[in-house]
Amino acid sequence: MDYKEAGVDVEKGDLFVEKIKRFIMDTYTDKVVSGVGGFAALYEIDEDRYLAAGTDGVGTKVKLAQELGIHTTIGQDLVAMCVNDVICTGARPLFFLDYLASGKLDLEVHTQLVEGIAKACKEVKCALIGGETAEMPGVYATGVYDLAGFCVGEVMKKNWLSPEKVSPGDTLIGIASSGFHSNGYSLVRKLVADHETDLKKELLTPTKLYVNLVMNLLKNQPENVSGLAHITGGGFHNIPRMNEDLGYEITHLPTDEFRPACMNEIVKRSGMDKAKSYETFNMGIGLVIACKDPQRLLPLLAGERSMVLGKITKSGGLIF
Repeated sequence: MDYKEAGVDVEKGDLFVEKIKRFIMDTYTDKVVSGVGGFAALYEIDEDRYLAAGTDGVGTKVKLAQELGIHTTIGQDLVAMCVNDVICTGARPLFFLDYLASGKLDLEVHTQLVEGIAKACKEVKCALIGGETAEMPGVYATGVYDLAGFCVGEVMKKNWLSPEKVSPGDTLIGIASSGFHSNGYSLVRKLVADHETDLKKELLTPTKLYVNLVMNLLKNQPENVSGLAHITGGGFHNIPRMNEDLGYEITHLPTDEFRPACMNEIVKRSGMDKAKSYETFNMGIGLVIACKDPQRLLPLLAGERSMVLGKITKSGGLIF
């Protein structure tokens, strides 16, 4: 079974984005530096700084939380999916807003959700400054909820990780994910039996927060880090988003030992070949760093599971 058979048509999603781009771009002013297509949008606020903004949800991973009655970790997924995108511009996340929709307010469950969001925001020093709680009976069934998040960060223009900063010869370093993060769950859930509670709990492991790691790298070696890619929907095909005009030669892939056991099991059950699996899941890599000198960078990755994936070339897109 692949993602499309599970009910998610990625190609149609890409087509939708292309169809709406012109409507969106008609709203742009000369303050918009980058919009649709990047990890986060950039907006000029003065002669020295950009705001970086991103939004995301948790997807059908919320169904696992609801099935298991575990609502304390899904908030981290929401925060991570947004802030991990924003940092790919080089920006520090400043504040976060959340949207929580349900059929009926559940004080215990929804308090746990927001507490999880706040805990994750505190970990990455990002203020949770507001949000919206919507009760929508008739739209959501009892016990069902959905989440969305919105993050704004700030980056000095000179520190923006623009596409021009990555160049042929740069090394690609992968940082381990904590699991599937918050992508691919429409497929993942179809490959898990109702009685497999322990496996479901493993699959509920929250998305890793990369903010503190990246902020430390950019603080200590800003000239060495040339690009970042958050590996979400689309898997390794997120890597070329650093600069679509260049090539990305992947010479080393994560092994089964590098990945969580639950990920190996789900990929095995799916029956997907290597190419399809790497364009559906993160396959154990949640963040990719492009750098000029990997030997200098590696000491700052102490405590992280990381590996050299390959290098950037002059052209060719993603090459396995």
